[in-house]
Amino acid sequence: MHCNRIIAEARSWLGTPYKHRAAVKGAGCDCLGLVMGVYAALVGPVPEDPPPYSRDWAEAAGEETLLAAARRHLVELPVAEAGPGDVLIFRILTGRICKHAGILSRPGHMIHAMEGHGVVEIALSPWWRRKVAAAFAFPGA
Repeated sequence: MHCNRIIAEARSWLGTPYKHRAAVKGAGCDCLGLVMGVYAALVGPVPEDPPPYSRDWAEAAGEETLLAAARRHLVELPVAEAGPGDVLIFRILTGRICKHAGILSRPGHMIHAMEGHGVVEIALSPWWRRKVAAAFAFPGA
């Protein structure tokens, strides 16, 4: 799968409203729903349904639910090697669990879903770059 297909699919989600725990292009999704939607469109059926998750992503229990799922279904790669079409996982608060994901769209930019904004393409500012915890490629990419 070529990275241009991944980026085109991710961009086709732009403008989708934010909806916690959803993954429906044009109707609503969260950051995980965006990655799952792109996966389903390009790789095939999503291999597992995510367990129910709250906005804190199991923060209280300290469980790396998002990171563990990414490691089961995507191909981990060194963060420095991530490029357009790859998935970034973010640790928003230092010392806490990972709980955000985005797809690199071009050098220094990503597509992600955020509460209050929906699916948008943004610059990967220094603030975001400091929060990157892991990088993954879609299987077959």
